[in-house]
Amino acid sequence: MPEAFSYAPAAFVVTAPSGAAGQSSVRQTEVGACAMIQTGTGLLPAYSQSLPRTAASAARARRLVGLALEVWGLTGVRDAAELVVSELLANAVQHARRETVRVIVTRLAANEVRVAVVDLSRERPVLRTADAAQESGRGLEIVEALSLGRWGVDPMPWGKRVWADLAVEWGPRE
Repeated sequence: MPEAFSYAPAAFVVTAPSGAAGQSSVRQTEVGACAMIQTGTGLLPAYSQSLPRTAASAARARRLVGLALEVWGLTGVRDAAELVVSELLANAVQHARRETVRVIVTRLAANEVRVAVVDLSRERPVLRTADAAQESGRGLEIVEALSLGRWGVDPMPWGKRVWADLAVEWGPRE
């Protein structure tokens, strides 16, 4: 399970290893915190931001994801990633507890990203098929379709992380 070693809940800080004796460089940004994520196979760049658990946070989540993808040159997956983060956030708004959620976008490979929403509910989302007359219940179907089935839930001691992997073009990871 990935573990972030840089976290900035109140201020928006960007950190990245400078390569010199484990030091890191820090600069301010208005969008979110950029951290390196330890995965067991190395460090991966990621942007994250804590947001209020409200529907209005969807715009800020989309902005965070869009900025990360622009910085990484992955704008070809931007529309899908913004829709996925909106759906994952909507699920957390409706079903989670507490006042905040955490949105994370991680670069997994040259052409692949993971979009995730972390909340404090242990209740796992369930993929279901909504009837034509139902006004809601299609979010995970959309996530499933856009990620080509590459999504899941990581249980955590205090909640869960729901994520989806997206790629400009699917292929072997580099």
